[in-house]
Amino acid sequence: MKKQFFFFLVIAASIVIAPACKKNVEDRTANLPALAPGNLDMGAGAWKPVLITGPGAFAVAAPAATNSPSYIADLNEIKGYQKNLSSTDRAKIKYWSAGGVLRWNEILRGLVAKYNLAPYQNPDGSFPAPNPNNPFAYPLFPFANPPYAARAYAYVSAAQYDALVACWYYKQMYNQAAPYKTDSSVAAIGIEKTTLPSYPSEAAVMAGVTAEMMKLLFPGEIANIQQRAQEQELAAIQSGATTRSAVTAGEALGRWVAQQFIARGKTDNAGKAGGTPTDWTNFENVTISIGQIPWYSLESPKRPPMLPFFNRVKPFLFDASAVPSFRPGPPPSSGNGDIKKDAEDVYGKIKNPTRENIAITEFWADGTGTYGPPGHWDAIAAEDFVKQNYSEVRWARNMALLNMTLMDAAIVCWDIKYYYFNPRPAQIMPAIKTLTGVPNFPSYVSGHSTFSGSAAAILSHILPQNANAYNAMAQEASRSRYVSGIHYLVDCQVGLQVGAKVGGYAVQRALADGAEQ
Repeated sequence: MKKQFFFFLVIAASIVIAPACKKNVEDRTANLPALAPGNLDMGAGAWKPVLITGPGAFAVAAPAATNSPSYIADLNEIKGYQKNLSSTDRAKIKYWSAGGVLRWNEILRGLVAKYNLAPYQNPDGSFPAPNPNNPFAYPLFPFANPPYAARAYAYVSAAQYDALVACWYYKQMYNQAAPYKTDSSVAAIGIEKTTLPSYPSEAAVMAGVTAEMMKLLFPGEIANIQQRAQEQELAAIQSGATTRSAVTAGEALGRWVAQQFIARGKTDNAGKAGGTPTDWTNFENVTISIGQIPWYSLESPKRPPMLPFFNRVKPFLFDASAVPSFRPGPPPSSGNGDIKKDAEDVYGKIKNPTRENIAITEFWADGTGTYGPPGHWDAIAAEDFVKQNYSEVRWARNMALLNMTLMDAAIVCWDIKYYYFNPRPAQIMPAIKTLTGVPNFPSYVSGHSTFSGSAAAILSHILPQNANAYNAMAQEASRSRYVSGIHYLVDCQVGLQVGAKVGGYAVQRALADGAEQ
């Protein structure tokens, strides 16, 4: 463990742990070089999409000929911009040239951190709930807790992937070269020259699909999101990579794909995940009826449990009917005293915490005001994907695989938590003072462990050369919840196992999506 611990102290400087603002998320990657794919993945139009029926389901009209008046007008627009580029314009071109998938994921992580704040209680001791129909009222909508965040990352990433598969389908069909190739007086500014066809514009596809998805997920940020989308599209034109017509076509394609995912999201049961006071009481009564001690909120006043019916949210990687099949055997009984032995074990770990245990607790905490455990794994993946010189469509595919895995891991984990409704160590043994806060949901199994086990499984498939590192990170993330006093050891061990099973479904999809052939 010592060797592993010092390894992660080294990488801690290069992985963003808990960005609460744009500076922490985006500024540190401001000087990344422009995307320079080692492989353009021109066959990506044949890859298997997640949701859309096929890459040609939305008709994208053929581009105008390069000698047509409309195309010449588009070229003149680019030349006009390039003649008067400001330092701000050039900075935005540089920023977006690193890749739309990377940048939008950073923006999304920043929004999750901003909205990952639990509501404060009312004067009467009750707790208000965020209202999507009035997102500006307190508490702001959404409360971007770990399950919500996992779902947000998954929907955005999966929609981006489907949109870019469709984009590549039409790129190959129309094969229209970039403006800097069709007219020698158009420069390629801040970007790498490639043979990738420019119509429709992948930047506009990304802006269209992501803006639509994120405006739904974060309705209080619509103006900001729309501004970023317009920045990306304008930067693509000013760089000489694409034309206004290609942007118009790409944005329409992206927005259409987003609507397919939005329709799915409106019927995936996420809106019913909170339950009612009657439901919450029923969890307690059922647990008591089988001779076990139910979980209780340790906050004062007691906070409602976090999303007890998130297990009913529709997964991406397997049918909803399969969710109960992931349930492990029960935790140590709280009815016969077995659980007290486990609580004493936890107390022994946190009574005199070591510097090492404090360090890994802080590194993996990912609590309120952060981008959460799913976002932490997105940050880890992004650090490694940058080094691989992926095409934009492969970036999207790999992030979609990761984030669908993390969302489905949340669904499965929350099913187990509320099925067993197991009390936390500090509930069984009040002498336990955790090294970080006590999450407001049942103990068995550990969410961090389940997220981490699933992420390590799919990332190890994508980058097998890093498998040992990913598995070591997952082990450390899991252990951090035990040594911090939040979880029993069994919560962490079993959570890793369950997460790895979820990740296995993502690996199966990766093997069958056509991207590895």
